[in-house]
Amino acid sequence: MGRRPRQHKLHREEGHPLGRVRGAPGTLRAHAWDYLEALRMQQRTPAAVAGQAKSLTAFFRWCEERGLVRPEEVTRPLLERYQRHLFYVRKRDGKPLSASTQYGHLATVRLLFRWLSRQGFLLANPASELQLPKLPQRLPRAVLSLEEVEAVLARPDVSTPEGLRDRAMLEVLYATGLRRAELAGLSLFDVDASRGTVFVREGKGRKDRVVPLGERALAWCLKYVEEGRPKLASSRDDGSVLFLGDAGEGLHVDYLTQRVRTYLEDAGVEKPGACHLFRHSMATAMLEGGADVRFVQEMLGHVSLETTQLYTRVTVEKLKAVHAATHPAARLARRGEVRGVDAPALTADEVLEALASEDEEG
Repeated sequence: MGRRPRQHKLHREEGHPLGRVRGAPGTLRAHAWDYLEALRMQQRTPAAVAGQAKSLTAFFRWCEERGLVRPEEVTRPLLERYQRHLFYVRKRDGKPLSASTQYGHLATVRLLFRWLSRQGFLLANPASELQLPKLPQRLPRAVLSLEEVEAVLARPDVSTPEGLRDRAMLEVLYATGLRRAELAGLSLFDVDASRGTVFVREGKGRKDRVVPLGERALAWCLKYVEEGRPKLASSRDDGSVLFLGDAGEGLHVDYLTQRVRTYLEDAGVEKPGACHLFRHSMATAMLEGGADVRFVQEMLGHVSLETTQLYTRVTVEKLKAVHAATHPAARLARRGEVRGVDAPALTADEVLEALASEDEEG
């Protein structure tokens, strides 16, 4: 199960994310067509390009309703009007757009106008000073306790090929924190049994990484490969997919979500999420176990350390223990009676400096 050299496969040409009609020359739609084509040539993921196309389409419709079709007709005040529109618009269920959705729409529009300016289609960029909404730093919605994890892992019927496959998948999810698309994309040759690692090929942002698999997850993977996978594989199997469906094909990400959700419900776990719930739980467990946030960042494949640091906020048990050990009014017992708790990573001066910075930011 050692890693093999990457193979470059030819894919059929995909349709343009804005559709077949390019738009009249010089219009916003025509320029956006070329902009998205440039993104595709830069090897941006299809999902990322499609997401930008969706945001741009919403912007074009809003502009066209006001008789605006060319980029030079767009001004900063008009973009601010569009920002207010996104803030006040309501979905079919009556709920407003989330801050992240508003941010995504506006960021995409700003990227388009930056490209237009750099390409010389505009003398000035009207979106250069557009202020994007501040995104709330939400914590992961829920994490699994160790008891809940073990209960879920015990649910698959490992006497069947499908159950053996599902047990191996759950073990990999919890051991590595892989995203569901990364799990579905694993090949038979991405698992290195001799090193105890798994090679994640083109994760989010098309970045490769190698992460440790752990002895237990590796053991279940080997058992699945030896006993379960041959019964699921078709005659044309070339080892390109590790986890196979009933017909010997790769698994769709929605199917993974459904399977994991079923096992969570069977185990009596009523927390929101599915595959990503294991990702949150892995990160939180490692941080509570003392792992440096930078190593967890590498495991998760986060580009920004700030994304990983969200997980440090969910280690509530350690926070409670430190509070009980250091705050004079936290408990009746004497200070310092809580054992097994390391000193805070920041000094008092650093904490006060951080608080002052937060006050300045508002």
